[in-house]
Amino acid sequence: MTDTYELSITRLIDAPRAAVWAIATERMAEWWCPRPWTTEIIEQDWRPGGRSAMVMHGPDGERHDLEGVFLEVVHEKHFITTDAFAAGWIPRTPFMTGLWEFAEEDGKTRYTARARHWTPEARDQHEQMGFTDGWGKCAEQLAEIAEREAK
Repeated sequence: MTDTYELSITRLIDAPRAAVWAIATERMAEWWCPRPWTTEIIEQDWRPGGRSAMVMHGPDGERHDLEGVFLEVVHEKHFITTDAFAAGWIPRTPFMTGLWEFAEEDGKTRYTARARHWTPEARDQHEQMGFTDGWGKCAEQLAEIAEREAK
């Protein structure tokens, strides 16, 4: 797989990696989707094959269900999810695999979020849905929480 079907954002967060990881994984509802949208966590089973289920709610009553599984979780380094399966390895029509990475960089955290798609059409659709702005805003919200609490 090359980056041909990948979209990504990165941000340097002025907080230690352990703190950013804890906020990212334990407080997803606070940063996962761009405000004024909100995130309802249904289940986050942080192990390979564990269910990842959330609902994003829009300000005008929109609802976007997210259902998938964790493929890999490496404490304080990264987590990987996909919507290609539901819990129990039940196949679904895939849209993307998401990779969230946390790297130590001079006492700060290099946060990188990637969306890898099966087709260029899916990548383009995600880009047109506002990937850069939306995922960038989520990174900003994560940074705001981590930097405020690191002081």
